[in-house]
Amino acid sequence: MGAAASDPGELTQLLALWGQGDAQSGEQAVALVYHELKRLAASLLSGGGGGVTLQPTALVNEALIKLLGAAAQNFDNRAHFFGAAGRAMRQVLVDRARRRSSEKRGSGEMALALDDAPDVSTGDQIDVLELDAALRQLEALDPSQVRIVELRYFVGLSIEETAAVLNLHPSAVNREWAMARAWLKCALDA
Repeated sequence: MGAAASDPGELTQLLALWGQGDAQSGEQAVALVYHELKRLAASLLSGGGGGVTLQPTALVNEALIKLLGAAAQNFDNRAHFFGAAGRAMRQVLVDRARRRSSEKRGSGEMALALDDAPDVSTGDQIDVLELDAALRQLEALDPSQVRIVELRYFVGLSIEETAAVLNLHPSAVNREWAMARAWLKCALDA
């Protein structure tokens, strides 16, 4: 099971207490999902090809630093937290790819495969910078599809877990996921 394996009620309660200034609740919330995020990062990075040198622990740690770097965090609920975690992992990968690209003038791009996400079967390696640009374009058209991509691809949630986090029906998530993947494939092939 993916990141939704932790008790949703417990995480939501800890996030609420954290938002009210209880730092210990924040530490408990992070501890509750840390190993799941690390396992999901390992899955995301496993198909990354030769350009990916980032370790899962480093990806999760850097993402948590980005996510938690500001003052007291105010996550409304589980969906908000996992969406923010997905965006933070995406940003870490994009920042890393940009650094590598500028250092090596294009020879250090990171490639990730959309088929590494559960139930995905594109089989193509994707440059993370190109994926980020495509996701920014898609966000202008349909922000909810980008949230689904972040949760499915960057966090590694299943259709059912994504539906639970976003409070949607699994068939709606499946439909939006299929449309987002089709749109991204067209955008990345162009």
